[in-house]
Amino acid sequence: MIAAKVKDSIWSTRKADSLVGLKFMLVEVLGGIDAGRLMIAADTIGAGIGERVLVCNGSSARKMFGREDIPVDAAIVGIIDEDCEF
Repeated sequence: MIAAKVKDSIWSTRKADSLVGLKFMLVEVLGGIDAGRLMIAADTIGAGIGERVLVCNGSSARKMFGREDIPVDAAIVGIIDEDCEF
């Protein structure tokens, strides 16, 4: 799991059927060796732009949707409430 900041929404009018209805966000990794790296994450909790969030990757992200066949490798699973250093 990584900490990230939501930078923007990602809109896609054409996508795989298994992705219909999912909200995607552009997030920037906070801290560590990947600090500053941008990635796209499916939003499972309704995070907003500017919020700091928890992101899980790989098979853990797919489990958030209860399916193994969904082509998602990053999912926002929490919003960070308190200020802390990264």
